[in-house]
Amino acid sequence: MTSTRFSLLAVACAAALGLSACGSDGGDTASGGSGDAGSTLERIQDEGTIKVAFAGEIPYSYEDDSGELTGATIALAREIYGELGIDDVEGQLVEWDALIPGLNKGEYDSVSAGMSILPDRCAKGAFAEPTIMYTSTLMVPEGNPEGLTDFTSFEGTDLTLAVQSGAIEQGFAEDIGLTNTMTVNSSLDGMDAVSNGRADAFALTNITLSKLAEENPDAGVETTGGFVAEVDGLKQISAGSAVFRPEDTKLLEAYNEELAKIVGDPERFEEIVGPFGFTDAERPPEGLTAQMLCDGDLEAANEAADAAAAGSADSTDG
Repeated sequence: MTSTRFSLLAVACAAALGLSACGSDGGDTASGGSGDAGSTLERIQDEGTIKVAFAGEIPYSYEDDSGELTGATIALAREIYGELGIDDVEGQLVEWDALIPGLNKGEYDSVSAGMSILPDRCAKGAFAEPTIMYTSTLMVPEGNPEGLTDFTSFEGTDLTLAVQSGAIEQGFAEDIGLTNTMTVNSSLDGMDAVSNGRADAFALTNITLSKLAEENPDAGVETTGGFVAEVDGLKQISAGSAVFRPEDTKLLEAYNEELAKIVGDPERFEEIVGPFGFTDAERPPEGLTAQMLCDGDLEAANEAADAAAAGSADSTDG
């Protein structure tokens, strides 16, 4: 599961065409890349089952105490695939760094882990439109003895920041130029690093760490509140979504069509993801696209977010 080799087809398609279709007819292919086996969408509709990879991260995608697959991204997946006539969503637990490589090797049909949409990832997989907005937070010892608030709190200090391997916060820390960092493999490892004093803070998404602190009251940790990271004065707008193989265009388009109906309906969005701690604040703003984030066009992403916020304020003011 830890192999980083991608299938030649997936790499060639991604390098040449980004998120566009691969092949003369623009259709997707079945798992394993067999061009004559019909599309992945047709196959999973015929079978009534889709296999998705999940990362075991609460509250996005994980197994509960009874071993049942659950989480906000899984709830969205079940809703969307159900509308496509696919009633069974099977999960495969995969280490974070192996999610896209395993997808391109045909080990499963999609990644459902709330993966942030980033340019380097878009070169390897096809991301759906933004599904859930992210803010970051810091997990710190109870009482926050160092008074930490965000990444800038570490500049010019010898404090140690823990980051999860492959998570977007690791990239933020690198872009800002923080050097005194340690890498952990999971959110539980990060919490343990703070609890045992090996790190002064652990950075990850606000929803994840807030939930983790709430469920572990004896760990001696708390979170500092959500924030949007800034690099060179620009807010790092971040959103996560499902990932597909670059050639699975039919499946991606069908998913996006159903996703738009959910994201465009605040009540339905909260009904699906609300049980996992998400609110309308995590609903992607109108106008924000996966292409903006794949291109790294944060200026456009910020404009979309600001426009949506202004529109919401106008409607509230009447």
